Amino acid sequence: MVDSRLVKLANVIIPVDDQDRALEFYTETLGLEKRADLPFGDGARWIEVAPPGADTPIAICPPGPGVTAGAKDTGISLQSEDVDVTHAQLKERGVDVDAEVSRFGEIPPLFWFRDPEGNSLMVPDGRLNGFAA
Repeated sequence: MVDSRLVKLANVIIPVDDQDRALEFYTETLGLEKRADLPFGDGARWIEVAPPGADTPIAICPPGPGVTAGAKDTGISLQSEDVDVTHAQLKERGVDVDAEVSRFGEIPPLFWFRDPEGNSLMVPDGRLNGFAA
């Protein structure tokens, strides 16, 4: 047996070019809370945001060496208590959301949205079938 000492998911990272714009979007538009905003590297910042009460934050950081910011399929899903309401609210706020909520039979309804740099995130409805994002 391997004793790796890995104990939890620490954070997920979205590389962005404009950290101020990303922070405003994730906190003011999406309603996530800012958990950290610290100096990082050569004049950059380490910024973490998360839904209230969430264990794992999203770090919105400058891209690392050889990485470009923007237009990433992040693989991040932010669970909603009511995906139809969340979709309508984000659309009203001018967020680039899918035209409609997708419904795939047994899988809970979901939609994708894009942040100001074109990074995509998914929003599934967490109310159905014990689905956890």
